[in-house]
Amino acid sequence: MDIGIITIVFGVIFISELPDKSMFASLVLGMRYRGLYVWTGASAAFLIHVLIAVTAGQAFNLLPHRAVETLVAALFLAGALLLFFGRHGVEQDPKSGEVAKLVGESHSFWKVFGTAFGVIFLGEWGDITQIATANYTAHYHAPLSVGIGATLALWSVAAIAVIAGPKLLKLIPAKTLQLVTACILLLFAAVSAISAIRG
Repeated sequence: MDIGIITIVFGVIFISELPDKSMFASLVLGMRYRGLYVWTGASAAFLIHVLIAVTAGQAFNLLPHRAVETLVAALFLAGALLLFFGRHGVEQDPKSGEVAKLVGESHSFWKVFGTAFGVIFLGEWGDITQIATANYTAHYHAPLSVGIGATLALWSVAAIAVIAGPKLLKLIPAKTLQLVTACILLLFAAVSAISAIRG
């Protein structure tokens, strides 16, 4: 286990997830239901996605080093471009949309857990944090450290969303967080590209 890798992955995933649609979904559910129930469901979904991403990243390692670094660079670049130019959930009103439709009236643990789990699990497929987690696994060859860093980051964002989400978004604009994340991903894309060129 490498604390340095955990810290790097935690930082990037944490910043990436703050302006994400999953953060808004957790925020909306947390405003309506008991935060612990929402956090538990969201955290379970995040954990499964991290396991999938780490497994995919491990598969990348079966390829030659230059091919892996080229693929990682391309995926980081694609992620950066998605954040710069794509719709990433920031434009939507977090009080409306599909999340509101999925929220029922029952407040039991399993109903809230199931709703939070379903919303996050479906929303995270192909998400920038999932792609980044797979990339870091391939780049660092340290699935445990990457998995721990990514999981802790996602769990932390979910906790912030259910506890202090509305206040956070007033302090730091979501669009600013997106741009910062995009710049970080561009930097990692450049590093991976240089590594691929050098072989």
